[in-house]
Amino acid sequence: MKKSSTAAVVGAALGAGVVGLGVGTIFAGIARDAFRAEPAVDDGPDDLLRAPSTSPTRPLVHTADRTRLNVEVHGPSIDDHDHDVLVMVHGWTCNTAYWYPQINALAGDRTVVAYDQRGHGTSERGRRRPTVAMLGEDLDAVLDAVVPEGRRAVLVGHSMGGMTIMSWAAQFPDRVADRVSGVALTSTAAKAVLQNHALVPVNLPRYTRPFEATVGKLFTSTPVPIPKTPYGGRLSHYIALGPNARKSHVDFVDEMIGACPPRSRAGWGAAMGKLDVTAGLEALSVPTTVIVGTDDRLTPPAHAEQMAEVLRRNGNLRDLVVYDGVGHMSSIEAAERFNELLGEILADVGKQRVEV
Repeated sequence: MKKSSTAAVVGAALGAGVVGLGVGTIFAGIARDAFRAEPAVDDGPDDLLRAPSTSPTRPLVHTADRTRLNVEVHGPSIDDHDHDVLVMVHGWTCNTAYWYPQINALAGDRTVVAYDQRGHGTSERGRRRPTVAMLGEDLDAVLDAVVPEGRRAVLVGHSMGGMTIMSWAAQFPDRVADRVSGVALTSTAAKAVLQNHALVPVNLPRYTRPFEATVGKLFTSTPVPIPKTPYGGRLSHYIALGPNARKSHVDFVDEMIGACPPRSRAGWGAAMGKLDVTAGLEALSVPTTVIVGTDDRLTPPAHAEQMAEVLRRNGNLRDLVVYDGVGHMSSIEAAERFNELLGEILADVGKQRVEV
C-alpha cells in the first residue's frame, strides 16, 4: 500500500474515532442527566387520557397520491350545528390518541376532528418520500373531507402538527381566511428545528459541540426499533416532558412513541431536518395563538418567540402563552389549562362569527 493511501486510511480511522468519541460523549451525557433526574410523580391515572367513551365516525379520506388517512370525527355530527370544526394535528411519532385530553373535554358539544399523519397510527405511509410539503397537502385533503362548504375550521397543531399547518398555509395562502377562523401552534417551530433543540446537556466538554448536529440527525432519522425496557420511560421523560411530569403522562407518551413504526419515525425525522415553513407563518392571516412550555427541549421557547414576533408584526398574533415547568407534550402535561385556552379561542371565534 502506498504511503498516501496508508495516511488516508489512518486519517479516516482517526476521524471516525473522533466523531465516535464526540457523539458517544453527548449520548452518554443525555443518558446521565435522564437517569439522575427526579422520577415522574406517581399520583395515579389521569382520566383525561382514557380512550373516548364513544366511538368516532371515520370518513374515508385519501390524499392527493391516494394514500389513505385515518380520520376520526368525535362529538356531534358536523351537520347538526353551525360551529366551526376543531381540527387537531398531532406531532412526530404520535397519533390521534395524543389528543385524548382535548377530545374528552370538548367533544361533548363540539365537533373535534383528529387524524393520523401518514405513516403514524393506522394511516398508510404511502410510497412517496416524506417531505414537509406533503404534510400540508395531506391537511388540505382532510379539510376538504371534514369541513363543509361555507364553514371554517380552528386548526390546532402540536410539534410536527404545527409545522403541518404552516406548510399548508404556505402552499394554499388564498385558502387560509376562507377555510380557517383561528390557529393554535403548540410546541412547534417554523425553521431550523434540528439545529436549535435543547437535548444536549450544557456542561459537556467543548470538543462535543461540533457533533451536536450529528446527534440530532441520529436521534431523529435512524430507522431502528425503540427497545421496550424498564428504563425507556426515563429517557422519554427527559426528552419529551417537563421535570415534574406525572408518571401517567410519561407512561402514555412512552407507549405512544414506541408504537410509531421505525421507518416512519426516521422518514419524517429526516424531512424535518430541512424545515423552513416561515412562508406559511407569514400566510397565517387569522388570529393565531402560540403555546410553549418553558422546559421544552425539542422546540425550546426561542422558536415560539420567533413565531410570535412574525405574527405580531403582521397583526395576527392572538397571544403567546408560556406554561412554566412544562415540556414538549404541553397539551397533555397542562391539559386543563390548554383546554381552557382552547375554549377561549373557540369563544373568540364565535364572537367574530356573530359580529360578521
